[in-house]
Amino acid sequence: MPFSSVLGASSVIKPGVCTSTTRPTVPYEGQLIYETDTDRVAAYNGSAWVYTATGAIVQVVNSAYSTEVTTTSQTSVTTGLSATITPTSSLNKILVIWTLMFLQQDTTLVHAQLRRGSTDIVGDRTPAANNRLGNTAEVSSWSGTFLDSPATTSSTTYAIWGGKNTAGGSAVGFQWNSQQTSTMTLMEVRP
Repeated sequence: MPFSSVLGASSVIKPGVCTSTTRPTVPYEGQLIYETDTDRVAAYNGSAWVYTATGAIVQVVNSAYSTEVTTTSQTSVTTGLSATITPTSSLNKILVIWTLMFLQQDTTLVHAQLRRGSTDIVGDRTPAANNRLGNTAEVSSWSGTFLDSPATTSSTTYAIWGGKNTAGGSAVGFQWNSQQTSTMTLMEVRP
């Protein structure tokens, strides 16, 4: 039986509507509010406002890429692996999960980094930083997770860039054939 049927339609408890900056100035213990800017419900516990649900996944974006990208450059190039998400709140975080497949030929060393837009946020694109993913002629992968705070509601692109860590030697192939697929998943997380 719905809660409203027990109390009657006129008795249903409804939280006050406000924003995170216009909360009631004299709240009472147990008071509920709905914040339109954070899209969250908060309760007053007698001394502070606390959100009633945390850690919720708001949206998920997934991307897969299997077209080969090769480079002989020590300067980072895009590997083609990227995903774009538009956060629903600037307070939310983005959990980035990736697996980058690549082929190292000879003993070519590889560096790579995760970027938000044009900003490196994981890894280092400077070859001298010794950000090596391996050192043999073999298929390798770089997997990782990162919880980012982009502080925006604008469309945001995350991408993996990479290159050779040393001069000379053979090219590095990212997503070296159609059977090797790199993936990226973005999850918007409500703190």
